[in-house]
Amino acid sequence: MPLNDDQSSDSDSSRLSESTVSSSDTEYSRQSFNSDSSSKPSSPASVHLLCVEHQQQLYPWGSPCALLPFRKSSPPKVITFDELMAATRNLSNWTLAHEIAVNANFCIKQEDYPQNSFAGTVKQIVHKAFWDHLESELNEDPPEYKHAIKLFEEIKEILLSFLTPGANRIHNQICEVLDTDLIRQQAEHNAVDIPGLANYVINTMGKLCAPIRDNDIKQLKATDNIVELLRQIFRVLDLMKVDMANYTIKSLRPYLWHNLVDYERTKFQEILEETPSALNLTTEWIKESIEDELSSISDESSSCPGADSSSKPIISPTLVLNNGYLKLLQWDYCKTIPETLITDEVRLQELREKLNQLKVIACVSLITNNMVGAAVVDVPDFTDHLKRISLPLLEGMNKKSFDLKEALNAIGIQICSIVNKSLSERGLPTLSEEMQSNLMGQIAHIVEKNNPVCSLIDKRIQLFMRSLLALPSFQKCMPTMPGGLSVIQREIEFLGSQYASIVNFNKKVYGPFYANILRKLLFPEAAMEKTEAETSSN
Repeated sequence: MPLNDDQSSDSDSSRLSESTVSSSDTEYSRQSFNSDSSSKPSSPASVHLLCVEHQQQLYPWGSPCALLPFRKSSPPKVITFDELMAATRNLSNWTLAHEIAVNANFCIKQEDYPQNSFAGTVKQIVHKAFWDHLESELNEDPPEYKHAIKLFEEIKEILLSFLTPGANRIHNQICEVLDTDLIRQQAEHNAVDIPGLANYVINTMGKLCAPIRDNDIKQLKATDNIVELLRQIFRVLDLMKVDMANYTIKSLRPYLWHNLVDYERTKFQEILEETPSALNLTTEWIKESIEDELSSISDESSSCPGADSSSKPIISPTLVLNNGYLKLLQWDYCKTIPETLITDEVRLQELREKLNQLKVIACVSLITNNMVGAAVVDVPDFTDHLKRISLPLLEGMNKKSFDLKEALNAIGIQICSIVNKSLSERGLPTLSEEMQSNLMGQIAHIVEKNNPVCSLIDKRIQLFMRSLLALPSFQKCMPTMPGGLSVIQREIEFLGSQYASIVNFNKKVYGPFYANILRKLLFPEAAMEKTEAETSSN
């Protein structure tokens, strides 16, 4: 069998950009994503989980500690390792499928340790020692091929993992050329053609790789040192693994999206069966929303002398849920989010941060218009100027280290500069020192708790979002924009659409779970009767 193959049929059928995803490709990707796929022990072992810190170590992708069978205040409970890993796999698959389906930019990236980090230094030393040892073996007389053969055996397995079921010809060719038993026999007679084998591997990689790797293949062909060539081959193969995983993700996304509601609901039900306390935080979240609504009704009743205070208030379950969703826009994400919203936690946190930025911009605009409205009315594109100078200065404002007061002072200085420049160009007197000081002071006061301007804008943003959730179809029309928000109308409508999409999808998936919780909290008598009826029938 020749080591160089130029036939185009295998190349056309095997190139990643033109192939279809096979079951083997999908399985390969699954193995890449689920690091625990092979870690399940053959026999169950009891594990004592006593604190939240242990739970977080077992769930490296986040902090959904509430999904475990108990919380910090619960007494110690013993579960088997198999039960724990089953819940872990369900949670991992559930969150991964959701992220792939809803995040069009989701992809696998190859990340390495920072160059100067301890782990990076150790990796560099170990790798250098391995490749130096391989070079010394190949330079012996006669050469020692033991480790080189193992490398080609690994290369063979990687190349085969890239193939689709229909690529039988190239599959057989790879197995024939990289037959390690034959290579070992050749090594015994010092007849191994290492450069020839490497050249065949490079040509095969060129047929299987995505077009973005063509330059890497060219660089491999230009490398003369055989040890360095093998090292670079493994580097490019690692990149090809990532490409294959991302291609599989892209191909799976339409299927996942089409079946995502049923899939997520089923997966969460499996988690709930493994860990019955998996709705504890969600129940608390809904309970708080009910209490807020009861408090609001009580306040309204006390303000109306003729209201009947003896009658039991009627609460809308939809209103309770919507109020709960609105709370997420002001949620302290240092706390654990309700379990049913874990898959969208990052997106909700980003929405909250962007809304906070827009709230500050709306406050600054309202203060500026009230204090120097006559001076800015003829300033061209003043609102665009305001957003351009504010957004960069407010970047990262939700971090603890961020100094909002300093950012607001900088925004105030920029606004005074823009206004004075416009007034000067029109031959009008600039703002007085006192006016500038008052304007900057009012802007700086936004940072204070219960600032009236900030409270007003916050209420109007909440009103808009509440109206948005009440619409049957927000894609067809947007609710009326409350006064004072026109400066951020385009941005807040865009964020509102994203927010409503997250909420509506969440309702579709977890609606049955929410309904059960609401039934127990709002109508405890009916829920008790139903439970008793089910018990008696069983």
